[in-house]
Amino acid sequence: MNWKRHQPDPALPDVVDTTGGIDPVRVSLASMIGLRHAARSLPLKAAKIRAKRSGGFLSPFKGRGMEFDEVRLYQPGDDIRSFDWKVTARTGKPHTKLFRDERERPILLWVDLRAPMFFATRGMYKAVAAARAAALLAWSAVLQGDRLGALIFSEYKHVELRPQRGSTAALHFMKQLVEHPAWTDRTQATIGDRHASLHALGRLRRVARPGSLIFLISDFRNIDDVAESHISQMARHNDIDMVFMFDPLERELPPAGIYRVSNEQETLTLNTRDENVRETYRQRFDAHWERWRRRSRLSGMYLMSCSTEQNVLHALQRGFGSRGA
Repeated sequence: MNWKRHQPDPALPDVVDTTGGIDPVRVSLASMIGLRHAARSLPLKAAKIRAKRSGGFLSPFKGRGMEFDEVRLYQPGDDIRSFDWKVTARTGKPHTKLFRDERERPILLWVDLRAPMFFATRGMYKAVAAARAAALLAWSAVLQGDRLGALIFSEYKHVELRPQRGSTAALHFMKQLVEHPAWTDRTQATIGDRHASLHALGRLRRVARPGSLIFLISDFRNIDDVAESHISQMARHNDIDMVFMFDPLERELPPAGIYRVSNEQETLTLNTRDENVRETYRQRFDAHWERWRRRSRLSGMYLMSCSTEQNVLHALQRGFGSRGA
């Protein structure tokens, strides 16, 4: 979607390029592969083990290479194989052993390519920023020896990749990401379609194994309460990081004036001279952000943001850094 100021005001560019030469509206396999070196500076290893933050817990499952962490009272959903029978018998209350795997864990990338992601007024499309974030996380996973899986979705096509290890897995993921039809054919997309995210989250729940590290990369629009409940359920047994994509225009209207707004199919007129309209607009974005911030805290997830005009690597580094990783 593009916007420009209506004449006679001075014309503004459709998309202001702040990307330093990055194609703002599409991605290529070469550009995804080129992020491998930059991924070395991404502190994904520190994010692999859940921090002892409010609402957080370590996933209670066993396996080779698991390191004992602690014993706590049983919680609904705990694996019965992790029961500590001695402590349970001694106290008369069911207790569970918690383990952590410091060597590797599945990393899953959930990448949103629905119609609202193909929007920008500054920098690059949200979809481009999301793809670059996903590529950086994928390379970081590979460099640390983790298994990589993904679910890439739009309104009309889902691509599901089971976790695999190695550069081949990362390259296959990036090829599927770059070749997804959402980049070239958005005529089938329905902007208000809520079923796509619900279906994609349902499939992600089936793919995710307890103890996975899941990255949800999206603008989190058109996600209803049922879809949100899928996220909360997954957070009970997995670490979830949410990468919240947005364009500056979604947060704040442009300077007072009259603008033409186009999504390549229709053009609308936007009047930003009314301060009440501007304030209502700001409040709507703030409410959207606050909804997901509150959900992340209640479910023990972590929420970080990335603007279309930001350097994606720096946004991820700052996000991991602010969580104490």
